[in-house]
Amino acid sequence: MSSHSPPNDLVLFHYVFSPYARRIVWYLQLRRIPYAQCLVPSYMPRAPLAELNVSYRRIPVLAHGREIYCDTRLILSTLDKLFPPSEKYPGLEPQTAEAKALTKLLIRYTGDAGIFARGASLIPTNMPVLKDEKWVKDREQFSGRKLTIEAREKGRPESLVHMRDLFVLMEHTLLADGRQWVLGDNPSVTDIEAVWVLHWMTTMRGALGTYITEKEFPKTFAYVKRFDTETKKARGEMEKPVTLKDDQTVEAILRMSLDAAVKEEVDSSDPTGLRKGEEIEMWPIDSGFSHKDEGELVGLSADEMIIRKQAKGKELRIHYPRWGFRIARAGDKAHL
Repeated sequence: MSSHSPPNDLVLFHYVFSPYARRIVWYLQLRRIPYAQCLVPSYMPRAPLAELNVSYRRIPVLAHGREIYCDTRLILSTLDKLFPPSEKYPGLEPQTAEAKALTKLLIRYTGDAGIFARGASLIPTNMPVLKDEKWVKDREQFSGRKLTIEAREKGRPESLVHMRDLFVLMEHTLLADGRQWVLGDNPSVTDIEAVWVLHWMTTMRGALGTYITEKEFPKTFAYVKRFDTETKKARGEMEKPVTLKDDQTVEAILRMSLDAAVKEEVDSSDPTGLRKGEEIEMWPIDSGFSHKDEGELVGLSADEMIIRKQAKGKELRIHYPRWGFRIARAGDKAHL
């Protein structure tokens, strides 16, 4: 294998301190799935994605060949399909209906219900990143609101109260009976969804102050440390990710193929009334909404939307989930 050939045709675009990207990195580690990575800046511009004609501005992004997947939820479900559980790649998916429902609710709670946003507001004001003008300007564009030290300090008490709710849920409900993992004896994707904000907060010095402590939440803090140990062990038992430079990444992706298993089908009963071949725009509706991907609609279902675009004369397909995203005919102001 060439040093520039992504294992399994996988390239993960991320930066190392992205809490969202850690969900994917942990998943790949726990399943022992080799991959390549392209480390991008924590703020725009991100040259390799721009060269691939990808407008989506959130991280992580996963390329599987010339299929580009956006949003962690879609990335995780796609990896589940690409790598069914096996001896080589142990499965992480919950098996019972109740466990699957719990996992989905945790995803909604930590992401959509605002726990992540509360965590972001708890980044200590003395952190260097908050003094980086480029980062601050980027995040203001990303969120659509001004980020001032004064506003952060004023909102901190409320955010701590909301964050405490997550710790109480873990300590007194999900981990109350002394279990090691949310679903029993082994870590699962449910643990990834439960732990990622906890890990972010407990490993960021000063984020929780004295309001949320290990003394009050011993099971939860121990759970985070246990998860850390498990992922470090898994990392040591798999191939180290191939790290590609920007130009190597673009060349490698364009050299690979489209996935023949991806079906270009548009649901004729979709409530949008969109049809295959129409020029459409799609974008996230909560943050990063000023960056829209435009292209030919080739796939639309209740879970996913897919467009075809060109990059350097090669065809790409860009995949978005439906939840938390919007789709409309290009230039149709009535849908904005």
